[in-house]
Amino acid sequence: MKAILALEDGSVFHGEGFGAKASACGEVCFNTSMTGYQEILTDPSYKGQIVTMTYPLIGNYGVNKQDVESWRPHAAGFVIRELSPVVSNWRADWSLEKYLEDNGIPGIQDIDTRALTKKLRVRGALNGFITTENISEAEAVKRAKEFVFVGVDYVKEVTHKEAFAWDAKDEQSAAFDLVRGNKVVDARNVRKPMPAADIPIVAFDYGMKYNILRRLRQHGFKVQVLPATASAAEALKYKPAGIFLSNGPGDPAALDYIVREVKTLLDTGIPMFGICLGNQLLGQAFGGKTFKLKFGHRGGNQPVKDLESGKVEITSQNHGFAVDAQSLPGDVAVHRVNLNDGTVEGMRHKKKPVFSVQYHPEASPGPHDSTPLFAEFRALIEKR
Repeated sequence: MKAILALEDGSVFHGEGFGAKASACGEVCFNTSMTGYQEILTDPSYKGQIVTMTYPLIGNYGVNKQDVESWRPHAAGFVIRELSPVVSNWRADWSLEKYLEDNGIPGIQDIDTRALTKKLRVRGALNGFITTENISEAEAVKRAKEFVFVGVDYVKEVTHKEAFAWDAKDEQSAAFDLVRGNKVVDARNVRKPMPAADIPIVAFDYGMKYNILRRLRQHGFKVQVLPATASAAEALKYKPAGIFLSNGPGDPAALDYIVREVKTLLDTGIPMFGICLGNQLLGQAFGGKTFKLKFGHRGGNQPVKDLESGKVEITSQNHGFAVDAQSLPGDVAVHRVNLNDGTVEGMRHKKKPVFSVQYHPEASPGPHDSTPLFAEFRALIEKR
């Protein structure tokens, strides 16, 4: 199956198609993680994007039912150097090719992903069109040029439509544990014990990864999830001890209706914690502005400095926008910065119990340096 990836600048990459026989537009981006392609594909923050993996061999351990980060994969298309012809992992339920085919997502392999990544690094993020159908180069380039990413609200497309209580029976959140000795058990389901869920919070789902919900439950939170369109008044009906603002896709400047509700919640004095898009929404609610990064931060090796402690965390990230530090008011402190480009990676309000980070402390995939941020959120609530 032949495939084409066309960019808005007129570049065309020819390769071998896999996954679904389909076509899709999206912003072409790259992720530097060596593993975790399943979690990346199912991360709602990739809605409207064609993801390129810089690691050359992808698909060798397949896809399984447990490591999904959302109710379906959200990436528009998938670009890799080489698809592993063999799936060799005891947890695998499908091959990557079968998983993409079942979910209608086109993939392309056998292209020069290094050249594509270098182009995106130099030119910046580019809109693209990927197809495994019989479409000409000229038509593919035309569709890439017509696609619009900035200014579009993708949050409404990925959020859960109804409110729900996360893992009320404690069947999905416990961390995996290693099987020790010669016990005959279902190794997929050996889990560590969890604390009681004794702190009620409301989590706004703007495209939230499931591992965030797992981490919150592991730290003793009883989580009520609300859709992105829910109002501050709806959230307060649950009498939460804390408010969580999740990650999500697209341009934060297109989400005025959410920023308005976040402003209302800021006035309640309830402790708040935001991750990724949640950080950008808080930045706007504080009175600041956001801007588009040249090619974004996507991967599991981003260095972030904690300006309060001086420590450096290696973090998992996925975003194409950032908060403009110069636009923030004086009562908001930037407490974390990216060591590659100096952009804002975290904020803390000087008078209100509110803090946020631009990266993913829940990882999945990625390092666990930042996991203590969930304990910090709990301590902030307990202090009040």
